[in-house]
Amino acid sequence: MANQALAVLESALRARKLDRTLTTALPSLERRDESALIPTSIAALDACLHGGLPRGQLSEIVGPRSSGRTTLLLQMMAAATQRGEIVAMVDTFDRLDVASAGAAGIDPDRLLWIRGQTICEHGPPTFARCASAGKPWLGETSLEHMVVDRALKALNLVLQAGGFAYVAIDLADVPRSALTRIPFTTWLRVQRIIEGSDTACALVAPQPLARSAGGLTLSLTACARWAGEADRSRHVIGADLTVRVVSPRRRVDGQVSLKATASH
Repeated sequence: MANQALAVLESALRARKLDRTLTTALPSLERRDESALIPTSIAALDACLHGGLPRGQLSEIVGPRSSGRTTLLLQMMAAATQRGEIVAMVDTFDRLDVASAGAAGIDPDRLLWIRGQTICEHGPPTFARCASAGKPWLGETSLEHMVVDRALKALNLVLQAGGFAYVAIDLADVPRSALTRIPFTTWLRVQRIIEGSDTACALVAPQPLARSAGGLTLSLTACARWAGEADRSRHVIGADLTVRVVSPRRRVDGQVSLKATASH
């Protein structure tokens, strides 16, 4: 009876083209088709990824604050624009630093920047501040919830438009309790949109959310490098980044150490 129920379920998923979400239903990813990958142009990372992030798949860049998530994303997008490709970023809380994007080498003419709504640090208590303070959530009508919902709708519209190499959504500053409220079907729809396309979708978040069966999770940690002896002269000169690559199907697996230099 159990086997019969499983067969019925798999048949229903295939009928709705959702069988690609089952790792057992996917073809082997051991091939080395360079056209199916987007290089990050970071030699050590590309070597670990066997060429880059997979196109037509949903991947993640995750880690705590100051772990290098945004820096890595900007470098990846800059490399794509320098190759003549077009990229898009859904900036949920309007936190993108234009100067940092320019310093990374992003061609502004090849970047679609969808700016969300800035959340002020002062004013009435909101979801983000209540969550960080351990206080009860104000409800689903909170400003953060509405902003995140709009960002997800914008992501779907951009993906449906097509023609982008990278499409990223920045959820790094969304409270974890809010992230868990996003229905998992949201990510299934995203995967269905980009399946078979030349677009790689990347989620930037504090924790793993919803990579696709063929996608990857780049989990980052960082350790700051300091210079100067006295307290007043002591300053950050860079960071040592560790990128741990997680693949649901073990297509790639490993860990890469990178060095980032602080700009002044």
